Amino acid sequence: MSRLVQIQLAPEKQDDHNYILELALEKAKLQMSKVSDWRIRKRSIDARRAPVKLNLQIEFWLKGEVKEKITSFTPKAVSDAVEVIIIGAGPAGLYAGLRAVEAGLKPIIFERGKDVRERRRDLAKINKEHFVNPESNYCFGEGGAGTYSDGKLYTRSKKRGNVLKALEWFVYFGADEDILVDAHPHIGTNKLPKIITAMREAIVDAGGEVHFNSKLTDVLIEDKAIKSVEINNDTWFNAAHVILATGHSARDIFYLLHDKQITIEAKPFAIGVRVEHQQELIDTIQYHGDQDNPYLPPASYALVEQVDGMGVYSFCMCPGGIIAPCATEPGEVVTNGWSPSKRNNPYANSGIVVSVTPKDLPNYSKDNPFVCLEFQQEVEKACWEAAGKTQQVPAQRMVDFVEGRVSKDLPKTSYQPGLTSLDLNTVLPDLLSVRLQKAFKAFGKKMKGYYTNTAVLHAPESRTSSPVSIPRDTETLEHIEISGLYPCGEGAGYAGGIISAAIDGINCVDAIAKLYKL
Repeated sequence: MSRLVQIQLAPEKQDDHNYILELALEKAKLQMSKVSDWRIRKRSIDARRAPVKLNLQIEFWLKGEVKEKITSFTPKAVSDAVEVIIIGAGPAGLYAGLRAVEAGLKPIIFERGKDVRERRRDLAKINKEHFVNPESNYCFGEGGAGTYSDGKLYTRSKKRGNVLKALEWFVYFGADEDILVDAHPHIGTNKLPKIITAMREAIVDAGGEVHFNSKLTDVLIEDKAIKSVEINNDTWFNAAHVILATGHSARDIFYLLHDKQITIEAKPFAIGVRVEHQQELIDTIQYHGDQDNPYLPPASYALVEQVDGMGVYSFCMCPGGIIAPCATEPGEVVTNGWSPSKRNNPYANSGIVVSVTPKDLPNYSKDNPFVCLEFQQEVEKACWEAAGKTQQVPAQRMVDFVEGRVSKDLPKTSYQPGLTSLDLNTVLPDLLSVRLQKAFKAFGKKMKGYYTNTAVLHAPESRTSSPVSIPRDTETLEHIEISGLYPCGEGAGYAGGIISAAIDGINCVDAIAKLYKL
């Protein structure tokens, strides 16, 4: 059994493996002659005070012990195997496909959007021409929202499944092994497309199928069981097992299920704004005067505050990042953030969002599963209209927002479609704006310098998670009423990011494989 030891060192020593080894051996009271192998198992930054330090967890294997290898992806030939239809090629759908070919099942993936290469053209149109393709955008297409929205791999969902396996598969398909070590692993939007493509090719090479521009438009249910699915309003496919991994923005799927009298439920979610600071300022705040250390990465932050009975917190913080337009339909604006692998842009951005439950909303009804979705839509439409009915977003300097005045000017932003200066208090519902005002003041006390008029709020940040859940049995993972239908990932309410969605995809396939004793 391996032995673990914790050490701390200066950032400039992070690549000096001889120094690290000597320090760890001394801390563990070991001699190298007794060690067969070692590795850095975890790495994190301790920025509680200056000088900033690195915390490392070192793992030793003694003589006679064997260091385990990275879990390999081991596909089977599945051309003639039992078929599993997977709707959606985001993290949940792709990992379901990978797990299927590993288990000996044939995945047939239908993705409404385009492959990663073709998606780029539609993203460019959103940014430059303000044109939103409802089937191909930052949310829809190969890899899902995660492909072009940062690639953060951190998750708190340790109990949901094998986090390490999910990370190791990313490494197998081309990600840097550092993601196995870093406390907050990150791949970067610039690197993810190549990895996603490799995953798809592995599925196809094993005998699975991946179809793009293929949208689920209907389902056939007989005797409380899934029988077939319709793609693109014209072709039906028999389906004994359907994994529904459509993501948090596929609103048409929620309406389709509701029309078919398949139970769905309103679900708590969070909504607010995306805040952009200069990265240099965040570094200064977080690194306590050590911000010029070239061995430190761009600093991040995490903030949370209870305000008038509701949580307000930072979401998807992107150091050295960019704010992107993430609408999925004409007539709305949505923001999200992403970072390239080097996180070397001059801006830091983060969602600052308010937790909203169905009962918080004025038109709440226990019989209305769309109450949160409708609120989300109303905010997105109001922001679109207020900013001129393009992909520009209403924006305001932070202190101006709190004090209720329109900003006379706005600084340069990473948000390419552009900004319209407005008082966001007149655009956002009081439910959100009043709490955001109080939260920003509180955050300024927690992070001295955070509350500043050089920071700009972009509205709205509204796609934090699905506002609708699709209930399923906790044992079989099938819908509570429909056998053979497996609600999966973020869109169904069972994940909150790339890794948790990937794990949920694996879990759904495992549930199917169990039926065939695979």
